[in-house]
Amino acid sequence: MGVVTDAWAWLTTGAHWTGEDGIGQRLAEHVYVSGAALLIASALALPLGLWLGHLGRGGALAVNVSNVGRAIPVFAVLALFMVSPLRNAGYVPTVVALVLFAMPPLLTNAYVGVREVDRAAVRAARGMGMTGGQIFRRVELPLARPVVMTGVGSAAVQVVATATVAAMVGQGGLGRIITAGFATYDTAQVVAGAVLVALLALLVEGVLVAADRLFAHDGRLTER
Repeated sequence: MGVVTDAWAWLTTGAHWTGEDGIGQRLAEHVYVSGAALLIASALALPLGLWLGHLGRGGALAVNVSNVGRAIPVFAVLALFMVSPLRNAGYVPTVVALVLFAMPPLLTNAYVGVREVDRAAVRAARGMGMTGGQIFRRVELPLARPVVMTGVGSAAVQVVATATVAAMVGQGGLGRIITAGFATYDTAQVVAGAVLVALLALLVEGVLVAADRLFAHDGRLTER
């Protein structure tokens, strides 16, 4: 219990929350990098996955290609960027690496979510005279939402957790707290940094779940 007590003492020390190397600054950096990567990955992967799912073709190939990104370590991508002209581009290498990491679950779940929609519901909507766009917006997208949001939640948690590797190439974020602890052999600081990352990941997941439930509730009220 000594390490836990020491980590708690480190976290509750006011001096550790302020300044350029404080928790507040590192947390802001982590949220900025993770948020930017998730937004970009969602903007790229979700429309493509939903569209391919609606068409019902080409999705398997796209999903298999995107899954190649799972086999490539984020740190390896960052290391390559660090010897390229992008090494002086601030957070760009980190964001790009995290985008590549986040796209597979987003694309896969978007595609699978639409394809798993009950075809009877789609045929019924088509029989009512709905256009392809109306079927997508009013039938496929609402029914696919739970699977799509599961992919978003999974990608968000993975991005938040993986963004710590940015510290290994000199970037900011909560990972800097962990690497600084290793450098000074401060186990309490290392544990505290890991706890902060875990809590942030849980918070992000909780916010997404709450937002999904609120959206679903509002949708049911609108239908009534």
